[in-house]
Amino acid sequence: MMMKTMRIVFTLILACSLFSLQAQNTLEYYLPEGFTYNPNVPTPKSVLGFEVGDWHASHDQVVMYMQAVAAASERVSIEIIGRSYELRPQVVLTITSPNNLGKLDQIKAERKKLRDPSASPDVQNMPLVMWAGYAVHGNEASAVNAALLSAYHFAAANEIDAALENIIIVLDPALNPDGVNRFASWVNSHKSYVLNGDPNNRELNEAWPRGRTNHYWFDLNRDWLPAQHPESRNRVAKFQEWLPNIHLDHHEMGTNSTFFFQPGIPARNHPLTPKKNFELTEKIGQFHAKHLDKIGSLYYSQESFDDFYYGKGSTYPDVQGSIGILFEQASSRGHLQESIYGPLTFAFTIRNQFVTTLSSFEAAKEMRVELNTFMRDFYREVKNEYDADSNKAFIFGSKSDAGRTFHLADIILQHDIDLFSLKEDITVNGVEFKKEKAYIVPLNQPQYRLIKSMFETRTSFQDSLFYDVSAWTMPMAFNLDYMNLSSRILNLASVEPVEKSLSLREGQVIGEPGAYSYIFEWSEYYAPKAAYTLMDKGYLVRVAHDEITLPEGTKMKRGSIIVDKGLSKVEDDKFFADLQETAKTSGLDIHAVSTGYTKGINLGSPKIDVLKKPEIAILVEGGVSSAEAGEAWHLFDQRMGMPATLLPMDRLNAVDLSRYNVIYMPNGNYSALGKAGAEKIKAWISADNTLIARGAAMNWLAQQEVAEFKFKNEPEKDEQIQRAYADFQNATGAKVTGGAIFNAKLDITHPIGYGFENGDIFSFRSGNQFLLPAENPYANPMVYTSNPLASGYLHPSNLEKIKETGTVQIAAVGRGRIIGMADNPNFRAFWFGTNKLFLNAVFFGQTINQGTAR
Repeated sequence: MMMKTMRIVFTLILACSLFSLQAQNTLEYYLPEGFTYNPNVPTPKSVLGFEVGDWHASHDQVVMYMQAVAAASERVSIEIIGRSYELRPQVVLTITSPNNLGKLDQIKAERKKLRDPSASPDVQNMPLVMWAGYAVHGNEASAVNAALLSAYHFAAANEIDAALENIIIVLDPALNPDGVNRFASWVNSHKSYVLNGDPNNRELNEAWPRGRTNHYWFDLNRDWLPAQHPESRNRVAKFQEWLPNIHLDHHEMGTNSTFFFQPGIPARNHPLTPKKNFELTEKIGQFHAKHLDKIGSLYYSQESFDDFYYGKGSTYPDVQGSIGILFEQASSRGHLQESIYGPLTFAFTIRNQFVTTLSSFEAAKEMRVELNTFMRDFYREVKNEYDADSNKAFIFGSKSDAGRTFHLADIILQHDIDLFSLKEDITVNGVEFKKEKAYIVPLNQPQYRLIKSMFETRTSFQDSLFYDVSAWTMPMAFNLDYMNLSSRILNLASVEPVEKSLSLREGQVIGEPGAYSYIFEWSEYYAPKAAYTLMDKGYLVRVAHDEITLPEGTKMKRGSIIVDKGLSKVEDDKFFADLQETAKTSGLDIHAVSTGYTKGINLGSPKIDVLKKPEIAILVEGGVSSAEAGEAWHLFDQRMGMPATLLPMDRLNAVDLSRYNVIYMPNGNYSALGKAGAEKIKAWISADNTLIARGAAMNWLAQQEVAEFKFKNEPEKDEQIQRAYADFQNATGAKVTGGAIFNAKLDITHPIGYGFENGDIFSFRSGNQFLLPAENPYANPMVYTSNPLASGYLHPSNLEKIKETGTVQIAAVGRGRIIGMADNPNFRAFWFGTNKLFLNAVFFGQTINQGTAR
C-alpha cells in the first residue's frame, strides 16, 4: 500500500514538474543554475521570435540562429560542410576558446598523432573534442531544438571560459536537414494554440513517409558506414577530420518511455569494440545520472539497445577510439501528448536532451586526459593486433564490372583508409583479379578494426538479439570476389595508391561511326543506365538471349545489348556521339559491329528481343514500406537516370495504368486496395506488363488470387509445457531475422540472371517469409542453397526453414508476368550486388517466356 501511495505521489510530482505549460517555456526553465550569460550573444527567442519549445524550429530557422551566434561570439566559428539532396546547408559550429579557434589546423594535426602508434602525442595538454550531433531522425525534434540551447549556452556562458581552453565542441545541430524541415512543417501547421495532447490528434500523427528519413526516405542513422548519401558523406569527412573523443547522438523513442543513455546491453557490443570503451561509457553515464537526478527526470541505462552495427551514429565512433553515446528521449511527437506518466510536453523533452549535452561536457572536463589516452592506446593496440594477424590485406574486385568495384572502393575511401589499385593482373588461389578492376586494402593502418568489420564474416554471437542487422560484409554486399592476403602474396602484388577523389572509369566506343550495329555487355553496373539513355533518345535497343561472337573474336555474353538507329533519322556522326557520351558516363565499352553475320547467333536472330522503354510506377503511401519505396526511387533517380512515378496507393483505382509497363510493389500492407484494386492490377498485368512484388506484396497477391505464391506457414511446436515468463522476450526475439547474408544459386541463363558472372550470389534478407519453390522448376531463377547462412545471425529453427526455398520467382498472368522477390535487392542503397536482379526485372521481365512461369 505504501509503495502504491509513493507511486501516486511521485506521478503527481512528475506531472506538476513536467507539464505546467505556461511556466515551462522560458529560457530560465532550460538553463542550468549558477551560470551568467554574455548579453552580446543573442538568445534563441531574440532571433526566432519564439521561445524554444513553443514551436518546432524549421531547418532554416536553426541555421539562422547558428549564424547569429557565430557572428556574435568570439568562441564560435560556423562552416557549411555540404548540402542535402534538397540543397539545405549542413552547418557545423566549432565552439572553443578564441585561442584554440586561432590554431585549429595545428590542433587537428596533433590529434592525428593519436592514430599513429609510433608518435608521442601530448595527451596531457591536448584539447578534447566532443561532437554533439542532433536529429539524424528528422521527427525526433527535441534533439534539434535542444541544439539551439546548446549553441547559446556554450557560446554565452561566462563560467566555462577555462574549460573551453581544453575542450573543442563540434556542434552538428541537424544531421538530417530535409527530415527536420518536413517534420517541423507538419507539426507547426497542425498546432492548436490551445494545446491538445490526444494521441489521435492529427498533429501527433504525421503523414507518410513521415519526417524520420531524408529526401529519398532513407534512415541516415544506418548510413554512417555505407555513406551513400550526401548528408552522411559530408558528416563522415568532418568526423575523420576531427577524430572526436566523445560523440553524442541524440534521439527519441516511444511516448510512454522515459530517458535512456548508453551503455546499452553489455552482451550486445561488437567484439571488435574494446571492453574499455564500455567502461568509459559507463563512467560518463554517471554524469548523466547526476544531472538528470538534479532535475527529477526518470531514466535508465544498460537495459536496451546495442552497440553492434558500426553504421549507426553511436557505434561508428566505437571502432575508432572514440566513445559514442546514444540518448533516447520519450517523444511528444508534437507540442504536447498524453503519456502513461501524464501530459508530456515538448519543452520537457528538449530540456532532457540539453541537460545530457551539459552532463557530457562535464564528463569531458573531468575525463579529458583519460579519453585522450584511451584513443592513443586504442591505436597502439590495433598495431599489436595487426602484427599478430596472419592476414595482412584484403583484395577485392570483379573481372567484368568496374562499377561495383569502384563503389566499394569509394565507400572505403570515405573512412580515412588507404587503398591501392592493381597495376598488373594477379591470380590468388585460382581467382583472377584484373588491373583497374581490383583493389587491395592493407591492414597495416590505423583503421585496422574498421576494415576487419567491413570484410569479416561472423555466424556465432554472444547474444541472439540485435537492434539492427547482424552482418554487413561489404564484398558480399557487392557480390565481388575477395580474399585475405598473406604477407607473401601481398609483397608479390604490383600496386599504386588510390587518390581520395577516385572516380568511375570512363567507357569508350571501340570502333568507328557508320558500323552495322553496336553492342555492349550487361555485366557493368551502369549498363541499365546506358540502355535507358539510348532508348530515351529514340534508338532501337535489343537484348540477346544467347552468346554472340563478334568478327574479331570478342565474345558477348547472354544479356548483351544491341543498339541500332532504328527509325531515328539522326546522322551517323550524331548517333556515334551519343554512343560515345553514353559509354563515357556509364563506365562501359560499346563495340562497333561490322556485320550482322556474327557467330553464336546472328544480329537478326529470333533469340534477340526488342526492348520497350520502361515506364515505371512505384506504389507509395498507405501501408507501403517508405524505406523500400525510397530505395527503388533513389536507384532509378540518382544512379540510373530513369524517371519513376511515385503512385499513391489510394489513387490506383482512379488512374489509367496503361501508361506504365512496369509497376513495383515494395514490401508492405496492401489490404486497402481491396478486391477492386486486385482486379485492376490483374487486368493490367494481363495486358503484357510486368509487376515486381516484394515481400508481403506477394502474400497479398496470393490472398487476392492474382498469383499462386506459396509460403511455409507451419506453426512451431514447443515440447515444453512450461517456460519461465522472464525468458519470453529473449526467446521470441531470438527468432527474429533482423538482417543477415545468405548463399543463393542464380540461373544466369535466365533474364533475371543476365549480367552476373556466375550463379553463386549473396543475398541480404530480414524477416521470416519463406517462399516455397514453384512446381515449375523454370519459375525459380534464384533459390537458397542447402547451406544458406553466409554471415550473420539466424535462429536454428529458421535455418532449417530457409534451406532451398525461393528468393526470386516468376508467375504468369495473362500475357504479363509477376516477378516476386523474397529478399530486398536494393537494401539501404549499398547492396550493389543484387541491384541488377531488380533492374533485370524492370528491363527484361517483358521478355521472359510464359512457359517458364508458375
